[in-house]
Amino acid sequence: MAEAAVELLEQAVRRDMSLEELRALRVALQAVPLATLRSLLGGPHLEALFGLLAVNDREQVSTCVSILERVLQAVDPLYVIHNFRDKLQKGLLHRDDSVKIFTISQIGRIIEDSAAVREILCSPELLQQVIICIGEEKIAVAKEAIKSLSRLAQNQEGLEAVFGSTLLDELRIVMGTSDIVRYRVYELIVEISSVSAEALNCCAGSGLISELLEELTGEDVLVRATCIEMVTSLAHTPQGRQYLAQQGVIDKISNIILQAETDPFSSFYLPGFVKFFGTLAVVDSPQQICERYPVFMEKVFEMAESQDPTMIGVAVDTLGILGSNVEGKQVLQKTRGRFQNLLSKIGHQAKNAPTELRLRCLDAISSLLYLPPEQQTEDLLRMTESWFTSLSSQPLELFRSISTQPFPDLHCGALRVFTAIANQPWAQMLMLSSPGFVEYVVDRSVEPDKASKDAKYELVKALVNSQTIAEVFGNQYYLRLRAYLQEGPYYVKAVSTTAVEGAE
Repeated sequence: MAEAAVELLEQAVRRDMSLEELRALRVALQAVPLATLRSLLGGPHLEALFGLLAVNDREQVSTCVSILERVLQAVDPLYVIHNFRDKLQKGLLHRDDSVKIFTISQIGRIIEDSAAVREILCSPELLQQVIICIGEEKIAVAKEAIKSLSRLAQNQEGLEAVFGSTLLDELRIVMGTSDIVRYRVYELIVEISSVSAEALNCCAGSGLISELLEELTGEDVLVRATCIEMVTSLAHTPQGRQYLAQQGVIDKISNIILQAETDPFSSFYLPGFVKFFGTLAVVDSPQQICERYPVFMEKVFEMAESQDPTMIGVAVDTLGILGSNVEGKQVLQKTRGRFQNLLSKIGHQAKNAPTELRLRCLDAISSLLYLPPEQQTEDLLRMTESWFTSLSSQPLELFRSISTQPFPDLHCGALRVFTAIANQPWAQMLMLSSPGFVEYVVDRSVEPDKASKDAKYELVKALVNSQTIAEVFGNQYYLRLRAYLQEGPYYVKAVSTTAVEGAE
């Protein structure tokens, strides 16, 4: 296959290739190992392949892009920027979006190479054009540009280049294209800010983060809804949370939630604002966040108790996130009867709501009920047991009935609930006392697809790995579960057949 690739590459140098020949070259190159390909390629080959992009035939361009993607994997990024800078510049201006995406991805490769990145830093015209690509109509082009520029900001020199006067001016010009493009630039700024405290300081110094925060706390409810997603991303990093606190943004968001009751348009932005505090609680301290911002917990409960499926879904998601660790579980437990009553409603929704909300309820229940073995104190086990019994008058049967429905997503969601409680002794005793439950667990015939088989296998694994399972289930059932685990998720029992003389 290497010989065929060499012959076709030589043809590319000597003359224009037909589409059929290009397709044959693409296939041949895929079969050649990169190490071998590296020894076959020369400058004329790459020059010819780049030249074949300069046509109006979309299929030829697409084929050439695939070929160049393959061959450039075998070429040193420093060689590419030294010898094909002009080709990259043309690629960024190409009418076909696939060429732009390919070119920006190659610039990304150069940026990631410690030897080649300096060449990019000395090529402001290339970086300017990448910034202009943020304003492209096709979102895939813009995303690739954002990714490459955020890579560039991974070190001090790159930061200084992005926020130097020339490129910063270009960013501001692109921002003026439209509201959508302005938010893309904010997205880039947030990604860069997440790299380090130094990166965040550079972004803050540019004034762009302040502009984002002004839009967040402004009067336009649709703009608020868009900006809160980016501010939530910023809150995932310690430096981001510190900056938001120093700027008083967290307090402002809390006050907006407080005033939302009198705002007829609050449904546009409230879900995002609640998710913001849910993120803060998980990455910081659930207890501190809920104590300092009581309006957050109050709003989550209000939303969960409402009749609006959208609000219920956001509240359920947030409760699942909040209760994903022990500190969050204890915060919820302190609300006593109110949370217990809410669990009853969540159990009802898991059974009766539209499918999407049922799935979100099942995922939240799994998160709320799971306890790692090392955190299974008597108090916490009593708590999860009481939560489980609050979900329904017969919670085990509720989830078992969901797991037998012919909808794979719901089926797997119910299995995840069983998996969440499988290592807790009270749940094991409940499973054992439920007629036919253990037989259902080891019955492979009820799992119709790969996702279901994987979910069942995770349940079996959680049971077998529990320290109390042998004592609770007894030796017979424990051995059956161990055999299931050893056979793997896709085991099929061999069926022997006997040949009968004369049978057809």
